[in-house]
Amino acid sequence: MPASARPSHYASGPLFAVAPMIDWTDRRCRFFHRLLAPDALLYTEMIVADAVLHGDRERLLGFDSEEHPLALQLGGSDPAKLAEAARIAEGFGYDEINLNVGCPSDRVQSGAFGACLMLQPALVGECLSAMRQAVSIPVTVKCRIGVDDQDPEAALDALADAAVEAGVSAIWVHARKAWLQGLSPKENRDIPPLDYSRVVRLKARLPDMFIGLNGGLTSVRMAAEHLKCLDGVMMGRGAYGNPSDLAEVGPLVYDRPPAEVDYPALLQRMADYAGAHMARGGRLSQVTRHMVGLFQGQPGARRWRQILSERAVRPDATPDLLLEAFSYVSLTGTPTETAA
Repeated sequence: MPASARPSHYASGPLFAVAPMIDWTDRRCRFFHRLLAPDALLYTEMIVADAVLHGDRERLLGFDSEEHPLALQLGGSDPAKLAEAARIAEGFGYDEINLNVGCPSDRVQSGAFGACLMLQPALVGECLSAMRQAVSIPVTVKCRIGVDDQDPEAALDALADAAVEAGVSAIWVHARKAWLQGLSPKENRDIPPLDYSRVVRLKARLPDMFIGLNGGLTSVRMAAEHLKCLDGVMMGRGAYGNPSDLAEVGPLVYDRPPAEVDYPALLQRMADYAGAHMARGGRLSQVTRHMVGLFQGQPGARRWRQILSERAVRPDATPDLLLEAFSYVSLTGTPTETAA
């Protein structure tokens, strides 16, 4: 799709996204990340199309209005099911539908989707085309540079060509191969070597297509450097493990004026959110587990982590625990690895 025709958040300028991460980027996590990065594109966990069609849709697809712009990542390999799941998701108000062609977990492999689809670019094209015809919002794909013994030059080009032909708005590339045999999902996130230059070559080959980079980006500053050659960057574990770094997205990616995070206000907002979540039957730990890394490197961070990890799981825990834990943190403005 030509750059001038890209809809919504792909319309102009660079783009920063927080990656979809199974068991991590649920709605509580996304609400928290949105407060730190108002401009970022947020992604859900991967949700299998069959679950959308037959499961509890409000539980699976529900989100808070503050999360926009928000993309739903779907898993599947049946074009008709993916199209229907995409149509349902559009009705819930999502801003984008993304197809997972990168997850190497055993669960995904047994369902013949995720990274396995790198071996079937024609089927990927059919799935994306069906999804595009079902919705009016952007449809995108997130893939690897190849799997197993595939040649990354040929494999990524074939996948990208199928996606372009289907009319996607963006191709997000995790710049590693996935080894479907011999490596665990965790090992697949670290052991296969990164090849950022392969993604840059894809952009040079497809100059009018939005190409975004994922994989090994450990800070917003590091990620922003890649915007010299690419259209977007996507952080996963780096953003989750050190969420305070998300405050750098505005100035480093979107040229916003630097601004200090008002942590007391942030934590009061999260305490209020946690209270509402608990009033609906949820648990405090479902909110606080995403906040453990917030003060990484600051004095008192260890005590913050300890309180959230050990006490937020108790049945009698209340949202005020966030404010109590914060009282032990000293914000120096200069994080240190040895800070307690």
